[in-house]
Amino acid sequence: MTTPHFFAVATIGAAVATIASPATAQTTAPASKTKVETTAATQEKIELSGAELWTLNCNRCHMIRSPGEFTAAQWEAIMMHMRVRANIPAAQAREILKFLQAGAGK
Repeated sequence: MTTPHFFAVATIGAAVATIASPATAQTTAPASKTKVETTAATQEKIELSGAELWTLNCNRCHMIRSPGEFTAAQWEAIMMHMRVRANIPAAQAREILKFLQAGAGK
């Protein structure tokens, strides 16, 4: 993994850990992101970006890959498989796929 990709993954991972923490402030992000329920006592909905959803969902079972490791078409096939296997909701899968395809290799 190249240094910029590693730094990006580490930064996203830290952001997700902060957002997923029950002690974080419960604010609503811009409307263009997917809604996800938190485990906080208030059960307010927060919205996560495709990068954050990617980190949360993929990191559960294996090391996440750099978006540039696969082409846009390969990411589409991978996401179809992993959406079913990891039981990822359709709206979240679309956000993740947008993120991955935006950084996809040629």
